[in-house]
Amino acid sequence: MRPLVQCPPETFENIRYVLTDMDETLTYQGRLAARTYTALERLQTAGIRVIPVTAAPAGWCDQMARMWPVDGVIGENGALFFSRSADTHRLRRDYWHQGEAVEDSLRKRELLIEMVTQQLPWARLAADQGFRQASVAWEIPSEIDRRDSLIEIFRTVGAEYTFNNLWALAWFGRYDKLVMAKHVLSAIYGLLPGEDVAQVFYSGDSLNDGPMFGYFRHTLGVSTIRDCVEQMSDLPAWISEGAGGSGFVEAVDVILACQTRR
Repeated sequence: MRPLVQCPPETFENIRYVLTDMDETLTYQGRLAARTYTALERLQTAGIRVIPVTAAPAGWCDQMARMWPVDGVIGENGALFFSRSADTHRLRRDYWHQGEAVEDSLRKRELLIEMVTQQLPWARLAADQGFRQASVAWEIPSEIDRRDSLIEIFRTVGAEYTFNNLWALAWFGRYDKLVMAKHVLSAIYGLLPGEDVAQVFYSGDSLNDGPMFGYFRHTLGVSTIRDCVEQMSDLPAWISEGAGGSGFVEAVDVILACQTRR
């Protein structure tokens, strides 16, 4: 990771898509600052598509896709993509699971919740679980052995899992942030293989951002990513000075400055 302030002026001149984590990348300590919201709007005004890619629940993503200056939202760590339709009061909803796979995933999630509840009475579902459609989220225990106990159950039932700065997440399906992002960029926006690497910028701060950092060329970790770099196999190319939304705004300033070279 190199400091973003050392970025050569031509680095981001071909960026046409900005994908970004939300919690503690756009927000800071749970709050979205006005200047960060404005930065999203500045990108759209410049003709750059903006897509948050988050582990946040479907309920939150519905609100973001409707009201934020974004082109769509990938949510629940890749389970869904919500975007506004031509009628701006309606949403287009695309899900990873279709048909019978939806019911199968639901049954498996209910079984997982039951197992964790019975075997790990200290485990607490995330406060936002009621807004989720495809994943299960628990509060992250501070003790390593308790995290290992959760992981053991996830593996026993064949669940995919990850941790971010808020939740221990589990789901059923061979997808994650990167898999769904590549699908959306190709199927909905028509990017060919290789074009996504050249035209996409991604920013994040947590373990579940690792696949995105490993695939895309133009990546940023906001400064708090230093808290988890020792646990990550793939790191971002750049790191901001500021934390959360302040770091994201730094990146937007640099990206838009690079656009003037086109």
